[in-house]
Amino acid sequence: MILYNVTTSLEPEIAEEWLAYMRETHIPEVLATGFFLKSQLCRLLNEEDDGITYATQYYCVSMEQLEEYQRLAAPALRAEMEKHFAGRYVSFRTMLEVIS
Repeated sequence: MILYNVTTSLEPEIAEEWLAYMRETHIPEVLATGFFLKSQLCRLLNEEDDGITYATQYYCVSMEQLEEYQRLAAPALRAEMEKHFAGRYVSFRTMLEVIS
């Protein structure tokens, strides 16, 4: 199993709007691509600056499946996020293998 983690730091002023967008639009759209089995949204508790940081995690069966998602679906979904929150957040992505 592969865990695809997207960590996002955002300006406090957009936190509520971003969280609503994630819950109501973005995460459902990502799951609707059919590449992921489930997701979870977490808030980091040990923030060090004035921003708010979340980790959105998606689980898929294989690295090949994740790569296909990144090639076919991710660009459009990222573009939509940019339309709504351009310049007000920073994201980085990590891929982890779930061992147990």
